[in-house]
Amino acid sequence: MTDIQTDPHSQNTPTASPSTVLVVDDEADLRALLEITLGRMGLHTQSAANLAEARAQLEKRSFDLCLTDMRLPDGRGMELVELIQQRYPQTPVAVITAYGNMELAVEALRAGAFDCVSKPVDLNLLRTLVKQALHRSNQPSSCSADAAPQRQLIGDSAAMLRVKGQVDKLARSQAPVFICGESGTGKEVIARAIHARSNRADKPFVAVNCGAIPAELMESEFFGHLKGSFTGASQNRSGFFQAADGGTLFLDEIADMPFAMQVKLLRAIQERQIRPVGAEQEQAVDVRILSASHKPLQQGVAEGRFREDLYYRINVIELWVPPLRERRSDIPLLAAALLQRIARQYGSPQPLTISGEALAALTAYAFPGNVRELENILERAAALCESNCIQLQDLALEPRAYPRASSASEAVGAELSPASDQGDERQQLVAALEAHRWNRTAAARVLGLTLRQLRYRIKKYRIG
Repeated sequence: MTDIQTDPHSQNTPTASPSTVLVVDDEADLRALLEITLGRMGLHTQSAANLAEARAQLEKRSFDLCLTDMRLPDGRGMELVELIQQRYPQTPVAVITAYGNMELAVEALRAGAFDCVSKPVDLNLLRTLVKQALHRSNQPSSCSADAAPQRQLIGDSAAMLRVKGQVDKLARSQAPVFICGESGTGKEVIARAIHARSNRADKPFVAVNCGAIPAELMESEFFGHLKGSFTGASQNRSGFFQAADGGTLFLDEIADMPFAMQVKLLRAIQERQIRPVGAEQEQAVDVRILSASHKPLQQGVAEGRFREDLYYRINVIELWVPPLRERRSDIPLLAAALLQRIARQYGSPQPLTISGEALAALTAYAFPGNVRELENILERAAALCESNCIQLQDLALEPRAYPRASSASEAVGAELSPASDQGDERQQLVAALEAHRWNRTAAARVLGLTLRQLRYRIKKYRIG
């Protein structure tokens, strides 16, 4: 017997320009159900019973969405996911998996699938998935960086280019993403960038610090409550899930979530339904989950502080945000962008600038607090500087970032000693040269080297 649920609705929601969906499944009954459901949504459909037929259909015309079963007579649906990613990347593909087969769902999402739906197919969830996917297909501008300049990621280092590539790819998916990295690296900025480039960009982005909510209030804050459900509940109140409905819920510092609440969060993610405190009925929610932590979640799992099943639910795809010290060449761009924002924030009639010496010192600094520390340093320096130009003395950099010297030039010179790690030495040389637009004389001066010594090191490390 085919795993399907009867359709309790018969609504027709036609679109101005009918989209076409490719349905791939070897079960005739399920194909028929999907075709009827999509037809009632005002969509056109084409069907295929196996991989060979699906490939032939894709070669004939373009599709706005592909729905495919994971098990087909002549192969796996994963092959179709990979084919569409390679040849037809603008076509979102959603996969249908057997109930409880989380491994296949995760594999598909990591391969680039837009979303997953499990058998028996819940038609309400299917409609939501289809609407989200078609919204992305019909409005590609919502996924562009230009559509949300305030969410653009700053930096053109190799590390940052990798992050940007991942963000653009993840924006085309509905997969849960776990963003990890040190404190201050900009994990929420990354989450907002994924949201701003996604088909959910016109819906809410709700950021929650899981470590800042008292344990006894957490269920109410996440799921809402009804009037009179507990002492002090004087009126109905929506929670974070309701506020983010249709959009993105960003759970920051999720490692700090109490263990008891982790169980309820897992159920909400699995079932895509929540029950407000005091309510008898559950309500459906359409929320994409992004999460982050500076703590290693795997260690929390090993120590019994974080549920393993929740870990695998939220960590379908992991995105590592590099610390600032691993992308020093981005510091001049970051500093310029931050100074523009600071000038606007304080209503400065003139732009804020920074001297070459001060910029070189920032580039050489270790930044234990990452981008957040850079922002704090520049805000403080902007308040102290004269004539809207930040000088080296205005930065008041922490001595701990210069373990063997007290000034920027001496610190860099110390790091360039023969005992230094060669990789660090090369990185410092490149950073200083880039900060001074490859002016060797200026770079040598701030590094505490003679021009001849700098030339020798440039040749030694094959720079430029």
